[in-house]
Amino acid sequence: MEFKDIQSHFETHHRGVITTFQPNGAAHSSIVVCGAYQGNAAFVIVRGTSIKVRNLRNDPRCTVMSVTENWRTCAVVEGQATLMDYRNTDPEKMRVELREVFRACGDKDHPDWEEYDQAMVEQDAVIVLVKPDRVYGKLQ
Repeated sequence: MEFKDIQSHFETHHRGVITTFQPNGAAHSSIVVCGAYQGNAAFVIVRGTSIKVRNLRNDPRCTVMSVTENWRTCAVVEGQATLMDYRNTDPEKMRVELREVFRACGDKDHPDWEEYDQAMVEQDAVIVLVKPDRVYGKLQ
């Protein structure tokens, strides 16, 4: 299976679970809002100080599972995460990318983009793009 086979699932089902890895090798799972962006599984970590960010900076391996509302269908991407934040990305590019990933993870615009932009700066938001190495799922 390839990402193109599950991309539409990620584009329409934004409930997700991610798994990152702690320094001791243990898995750490979290609920996220996810989507498909530029051929990758994508999500935004709103707080740049979260354990998810620390884990991904230490070990970029990541699994993203997108599930349907009833949890009966899922699509999974395993791969290496690329992190974009205000430390490694031009501020204007980051502002634009945050908006695009927001749309990709929710199919809509934010009601107040200026408020969103400011909150993302204040909270040190991080965009996570997971390049698919392995793709699988239970699609119906």
